[in-house]
Amino acid sequence: MWDVVIIGAGPIGLACGIEAKRRGLNALLIEKGALVNSFLGYPTNMEFFSTPDLMEIGGHPFPTRGYKPTREEAIEYYRRVAAAEQLRIRLYERVLRVDGEDENFTVVTEKGTYWTRKVVVATGFFDIPNRLNVPGEDLPKVIHYYKEPFPFIGQKVAVIGGRNSAAKAALDCYRHGAEVTLIHRGPALSDKVKYWIRPDIENRIREGSIRAFFNSRVLEIRPDSLLIETPEGQLVLENDWVLAMTGYRPDLEFLERLGIRLGDDPARTPCYDPETFETNRPGLYLAGTVCGGLNTSRWFIENGRLHAPRIMEHIATGRVAEAPALDGQHWKTAE
Repeated sequence: MWDVVIIGAGPIGLACGIEAKRRGLNALLIEKGALVNSFLGYPTNMEFFSTPDLMEIGGHPFPTRGYKPTREEAIEYYRRVAAAEQLRIRLYERVLRVDGEDENFTVVTEKGTYWTRKVVVATGFFDIPNRLNVPGEDLPKVIHYYKEPFPFIGQKVAVIGGRNSAAKAALDCYRHGAEVTLIHRGPALSDKVKYWIRPDIENRIREGSIRAFFNSRVLEIRPDSLLIETPEGQLVLENDWVLAMTGYRPDLEFLERLGIRLGDDPARTPCYDPETFETNRPGLYLAGTVCGGLNTSRWFIENGRLHAPRIMEHIATGRVAEAPALDGQHWKTAE
């Protein structure tokens, strides 16, 4: 019998494992993929918007070569922290369901069964891309996880979206020899585009290096073209690749299978106590980005890691820990 099983071994899941251990709790982490699995889907040379001190967990310093950590540095940091803390982690093992009740749960995975008093779900939001829901979206040319520009040298690339990931992918591909077209349903780039990215992408559009269609949407993806609707009417664009940078969403269906109620608000916010993070199913807690439902910008590594001590304090002692003034703090990721 484990004291707590933590579903997910990303930064927040690892933080929960550390806090559990420091309170004398016997904890097991179960992850469907690799350690910090979502990071594997990030662009290869990505820099985080945050600074290393705001990504640290367990009091372990995060050394970096520059002001902002890279993807590779972050993966290595969390690997070393997990090893130093001797966390017990089962990787490449998907959780199928959680049976039982508080103090006597049964966590059933593809590979085994685990008995535990409490369960924490820290599954993040990077699993499921927001689909365009148009004909042809399942063609091999459509990519929802952008890694690097080199496959697109000399190719006609359509980037769908108007936020940071779309702007960065468009600039990256343009600078490595692709013919880039940006398509966004909004009237302009999102106001969420970072202040150091915006002038670059706007100037490339203004000078014609990157073609842009605003107030436009894709109607159909074809093997060698796209049909789009613009304010001037429908257009057919020659096309080799589609980078659908339309964002991602947590696996809300998995939460529902666990018995967690979802709100009827636009974000479908899961039901949980904001003081303890315990859900409507007693003994089952949420941690990190998944707490925001479809509002995936509400929680991130910087503030989500602070869920861990509050959850584990409640599990270990039954007490409600004092809540930090999260809304009053300045977060680098939210700049």
